[in-house]
Amino acid sequence: MIDITRDDFDIDKVVAATRTSSMGCLVIFLGTVRDMTNGKMVKKLLFEADEQEAIDQLRQIRQEAIDKFGVTDVSIVHRIGTLAVEENIVVIAVGAGHRPQAFDGCRYVIERLKEFVHIWKKETTDVDAYWVGAK
Repeated sequence: MIDITRDDFDIDKVVAATRTSSMGCLVIFLGTVRDMTNGKMVKKLLFEADEQEAIDQLRQIRQEAIDKFGVTDVSIVHRIGTLAVEENIVVIAVGAGHRPQAFDGCRYVIERLKEFVHIWKKETTDVDAYWVGAK
């Protein structure tokens, strides 16, 4: 399951879409909006993306993780739009025959997503608003 959505996701559905009988484990990463960054109170985050481009990039990362770590399956769902503190941002589910593969694959997916996928984040705090990573 690879998706970009404006709606919150159902983690149980992501797990069900990822699970196979050959998995000995399934690792879940859930990213949420935290209330503070760099000493400033966060009010909201805005995520924007070219949805089809982002989906294509997520599919590429999924395949990289399968090829590199031998994981059985990878699901990635990332939200766009305006999100409040404590809301879900992204869920990644990585299944494998054994724990090391699944944990390594999951860490690879989130790090690769943050460096490669064209999803932009604007942070609004009690002090200011800015695009994260903007030069």
